[in-house]
Amino acid sequence: MKIALIGGTGFVGSAVLQELLQRGHEVTALARNPGKYTAQAKLKVVQADALDAAQVAQAVEGTDAVVDAYNPGWAEPKIHDIFLQGTQAILEGVRRSGVKRVLVVGGAGSLYVAPGVQGVDTPQFPAEWKQGALAAREALNIIRKDTTLDWTFLSPAALLEPGPRTGKFRIGVDDLLMNGDHPAKISVADLAVAIVDEIETPRHIRKRFTAAY
Repeated sequence: MKIALIGGTGFVGSAVLQELLQRGHEVTALARNPGKYTAQAKLKVVQADALDAAQVAQAVEGTDAVVDAYNPGWAEPKIHDIFLQGTQAILEGVRRSGVKRVLVVGGAGSLYVAPGVQGVDTPQFPAEWKQGALAAREALNIIRKDTTLDWTFLSPAALLEPGPRTGKFRIGVDDLLMNGDHPAKISVADLAVAIVDEIETPRHIRKRFTAAY
């Protein structure tokens, strides 16, 4: 497949890039600074700003699917507003391009930890992640209203860590997956497996899902 990847130098995006290339897909990576990428077979890097819908549309046109792993960075003081701005520009760009399939990587904060209670609204939710998590929840609410794209929204496990690729994990929907009394975790390499599996064999069209051990 021909896959456009946004955010491919980030924590999640770089793992997705490697998983896509290992499976033989052709990847078009959008980058504000193409120099951040190392040349690899089947990788084409296109200069494009994720905050500009017109640039996104031009860059992703002709691909089979788009993986949106955009994140302005957890240290960005305006992460909430920029994350939402980027999400909306990316979705608009994909619509303009004519590509229908898009997978958006969001956060775990919008997963339910009790009936009617999302993790981001609990007192124990870490303050340093809250603005990004609130933005990701708003992004999910925005994309759920879309009736033109074949979208999927992925919320990772509460604990997303470096680690090996095992290819073995559980899939959930809207509830936070647990390991006994503790939130479950997943390696970023296995999250990438879940993402590429969903691109290759869609099971969550216009739905959110989650993955954890």
